[in-house]
Amino acid sequence: MKKVGLVMRKIQFAEAQGPRVFAERLQALGAELGVEIIFISPERHVSGHDWIPGYEHEKGDLVNYDIVLDQIYAQGIEHVIFTVSGFTYLKMFIKNSVLFPHSFPDPALTGYEMMKPFYSIVDKAIVQTEFLKQQLDSVFGVTDVDVIPIGFSEELANRYFDPGAIVHNRVLWIGRDEENRRPDLVLEYARRNPDREVYMVFGGERYRESMKKYDIPDNVKLQFALSQAEIFQLMNSAKVYWSCSKFDTFAMPLTEALAMGKIVVKPEHPCYDHISSRHAFAGNEHNWFELVNMALDSPYSHSLDNREYAFGKFSSTVMKEGYRQFFDGWLK
Repeated sequence: MKKVGLVMRKIQFAEAQGPRVFAERLQALGAELGVEIIFISPERHVSGHDWIPGYEHEKGDLVNYDIVLDQIYAQGIEHVIFTVSGFTYLKMFIKNSVLFPHSFPDPALTGYEMMKPFYSIVDKAIVQTEFLKQQLDSVFGVTDVDVIPIGFSEELANRYFDPGAIVHNRVLWIGRDEENRRPDLVLEYARRNPDREVYMVFGGERYRESMKKYDIPDNVKLQFALSQAEIFQLMNSAKVYWSCSKFDTFAMPLTEALAMGKIVVKPEHPCYDHISSRHAFAGNEHNWFELVNMALDSPYSHSLDNREYAFGKFSSTVMKEGYRQFFDGWLK
């Protein structure tokens, strides 16, 4: 069985959000394809201080290279997928190194300026969307790029799909307490629409503390670190899924929302162009509240068009076939 190292930060393996879900999904499908995905992360991390000058994530990654390389060499690994730009210099030590970005140097994101130098030496990447492939080419001149979605679980999308359980005034938002994700907008929407039920789901327990700085309206329900099964069950109960982030690399909850037949309200930014189905509506902070209310008041309780589109574009089956082709070429 071929070995592939998956290098992520310690906190990314620890929290129940995108990177961890991706890691587990890749490991499971790798086993089906005869590839052993080995998780590698430094023991040290600076996640609690990443916004303080001098403690930014990328600097923390650089001082962890010795730990990461020791693990790679001890396992006899010759192929590595790394998910954060701070580990781009692995290519100096491991020839077969591929970036699968969990973030991207976009002006909307914290750490934008710090990420750019690392991206300037990337030569091979896997990305989730065609938009990111175009950006890697046009901004950084990276042309060896495969587009493979992080496929949602078809088993969960089928098990929990039940239109009869939809609560018709319920909106679901999934994100982090970060400026880019705009939780403040969601809270303001809830304040102005007390008859609507708003669920806000956060990937990590650390947000339980940070959300205490907000005045939470009575019609907002906060949830933290849900399992995938709990996410799909809650997703099914909502009529509308709303994303109001400035920029997204993965947009995993949006593809899951489509798969669960939600009416989707999303940002106009082109990084969301792949979320494109009959009942997916793009807006901005000037009209989002109206769009969410229009979607809630729609005569449709759910969208089979959105569901069919997602199964064809973003399922675990699509992901598995993408990695089958990628590994066939890369691991020869």
